[in-house]
Amino acid sequence: MRSNPSEAARPDGLDYRDAIARARPRLGRLASHFEFLPTISSTNDVALERSAGEDAEGFVVVAEQQTAGRGRRGHTWFSPAGSGLYVSVVLAPARARIDPPRATLLLTLTAGVAIAEGVAAATGLRADLKWPNDLQVARRKLAGILAEGAANHIVLGYGINIAAAAFPPELQDRTTSLESELGRGVDRVGVLVETLAALSARYTDLLAGRFDAILDAWRALSPSAAGRRVNWTTNAGLLSGVTAGIDDHGALLVRVDDRIERVVAGEIVWL
Repeated sequence: MRSNPSEAARPDGLDYRDAIARARPRLGRLASHFEFLPTISSTNDVALERSAGEDAEGFVVVAEQQTAGRGRRGHTWFSPAGSGLYVSVVLAPARARIDPPRATLLLTLTAGVAIAEGVAAATGLRADLKWPNDLQVARRKLAGILAEGAANHIVLGYGINIAAAAFPPELQDRTTSLESELGRGVDRVGVLVETLAALSARYTDLLAGRFDAILDAWRALSPSAAGRRVNWTTNAGLLSGVTAGIDDHGALLVRVDDRIERVVAGEIVWL
């Protein structure tokens, strides 16, 4: 007999498709093409292949398990069966009506806002955002986002820890899940639908040039973006400072002595 609540309610492709069909009016451009795979190396790999088509925008792929899931800067995303929601979406922010380059730069922050809003809608749990691409609860990682370019599209992948899993030792103290935080089972299909619906709404904001609405929402969800000490490595060596928010293009601002440094990439160590 299954005792794990996630295993007892583990959905299959038909469950996801039925839920997406019911939610169609809320999904806009997203999930008009949908694929569910029990096991795959990476959902981003599948979405990158599909993104070669001219009508690829909105394609969504979901996997039960990833054998080679990846995160930002070459990190591995631990993706065991039954423990998470692993999703990739093909988007085209370069088609934005206003300032397409800025829209492309802000895509990852837009996704962070949307996924946090979708998780809250599906479960009632508030997650904080950590620049540039993580959702956290009490400084423990709940979800991550990875955007990868392909021709005229960008593949946006996200993974959400749904159930407690046997994480590797190096992750156990830094990772959490929805069920661990809530103390109950979570409807994975509902989390997918709500995150896609929120992503559709925020993607519409992005394409319409409503950048301030996205940035304001991100700042409200990210207490660590101001007043948190960080280290990072540059060509000039190791720098240390205190976060001072983000600018209008999504770069992290850090006060170092009497100046403000603008961080657009690199490995940030949060102290």
